[in-house]
Amino acid sequence: MRGLTKWIRNFFGTTRAQTNGFVALLILVTVVIFSEPVVRWWRSSQPRDFSTDKQKLDSLTRLWQAVEAKNNTVSAKPDRVLFDFDPNIIHKEQFLALGLSEKLATRIINYRNKGGKFRIKADLKRIYGIDSVLYQTLYPYISLPDEAAKPTFENNDTGNRFKPKEKPQPFDLNEADTTQLQKIYGIGSKLAQRIVKYRDKLGGFVSAQQLNEVYGLDSVVVEKLVAASYLPEKPAVKTINLNSADEKTLAAHPYFGRRIASAIVAYRFQHGNFKSVDDLGKIPLIDKNNLGKVLPYVTVDP
Repeated sequence: MRGLTKWIRNFFGTTRAQTNGFVALLILVTVVIFSEPVVRWWRSSQPRDFSTDKQKLDSLTRLWQAVEAKNNTVSAKPDRVLFDFDPNIIHKEQFLALGLSEKLATRIINYRNKGGKFRIKADLKRIYGIDSVLYQTLYPYISLPDEAAKPTFENNDTGNRFKPKEKPQPFDLNEADTTQLQKIYGIGSKLAQRIVKYRDKLGGFVSAQQLNEVYGLDSVVVEKLVAASYLPEKPAVKTINLNSADEKTLAAHPYFGRRIASAIVAYRFQHGNFKSVDDLGKIPLIDKNNLGKVLPYVTVDP
C-alpha cells in the first residue's frame, strides 16, 4: 500500500493527505461498482417461497370459474319447442318458447301494436333480426299461406256466370294524396300519411320498389298498391344540388343521413365543387351498391 501511495505522489505530484484521500475514494468507488452484482447474486442464490403467490392465483382461478359457471347458467336458453303458430295472435311467451330472443319477441309485439300484420309466411322475414336459419326452422310451423290469395270473383245478376271485380282507375304514385291511398285495402290513415311523408322526404318515387322502404307496409299491401298505381317512364323528382346544399338539407334526405351529409360537405371543401354526380362514388361512406339509388336525387347543375 505504501508503494502505491508513493507512486501516486510521485506521478501526480500530490501531498500525503491528497494521496490518502484519492486512495480512499478509489476504494469506495470500487466497492460501489461491485456491490450491486454481488447483492444480486446473493439474492438469486437464496431459496424463494412462492406459496403466498400460489394461494392468490388459486383463489383468483376459483373465483373466475365460479363467475363463468354463473354466466353459463344465466345465459343458457331452454330447449326450443316447435308448434304451429300464427304470428298475429300468439303471446310473447310463446315466441320465447319457439326460440326467439327477448328483444326479437318484443320487436314483433311492438310491430303488431302499431298496426302491422302478417298475411303470408314471408312477411315474418321483414322483422329486423330474423335471420334465414331461424326463418327456415319456423317456416313449416307458421299458420299462414305461402303466397297471397288470388283475386276473387263474384256472381253476376244471373248467377250463371262469373266476372272479376272491377279494378280501380290507376293513379300516379307521386301525385296520390292520403285519401286516394286509403282506397287500397290494408292502408289506413297512418300508413297513408307515412307513405306521403316518406315520398316527400325522398323528393318523389323513381321506382315502385321503394315502397318496401316505408315502415309498416307488408308485401301484400305493396303488391296491391303497385297494381293500382303507376309511375311515369321518367318521374320528375326533386333533386338536391351537391355544390350548394348545406349539411342540414343533405342530412334530411333518407339516403344520406348526418354522417354522409358531413362527408359530402367535407369533400366539397377539400376538392372543390362536384364536377359530376358520379363523384359521389369517391366518398368512402357511400356504399357503391346503393349509389344507383342516390343518383336520381342529386345534381351538380346550378
